[in-house]
Amino acid sequence: MADFILKCSLFKEDGIIPARYTCDGENINPLLEIRGVPKEAKSLVLIMDDPDATNGKVWDHWILWNINPKTQYISEDSLPLDVVVGMNSWGSARYGGPCPPHGTVPHRYMFKLYALDVVLDFPSDTKKQELERAIESHVIARTDLMGKYGR
Repeated sequence: MADFILKCSLFKEDGIIPARYTCDGENINPLLEIRGVPKEAKSLVLIMDDPDATNGKVWDHWILWNINPKTQYISEDSLPLDVVVGMNSWGSARYGGPCPPHGTVPHRYMFKLYALDVVLDFPSDTKKQELERAIESHVIARTDLMGKYGR
């Protein structure tokens, strides 16, 4: 769905994520804007991960589900009301900003937003792989935002 959009005023698609939102800064989530959610969506899922992480393993930075489909913004350093936060690769249910190894090329950070036809019932210790399997047949639309960060 071309109208379903996730964007950030702080960096453009394929642009550099400001250090404030990384482990070198305040390590807080950036302001995100959501537009064009399909009318039939019952909830949204947001996954932020790093496909360029070391040893070929994708690193999970932020996992949110049961975002109200009427949500237009995820404010800086904030969570939407009643959202569930899943376990990131650090083993924590929180935002973990970009933190690639020093001296490597900038990594890509994928913010993937899914519109679902269901509300999910999972505990907050759910990991990304379990969540992705569960939503597979419930995705109505998907939109991505990619930013980069290097150290």
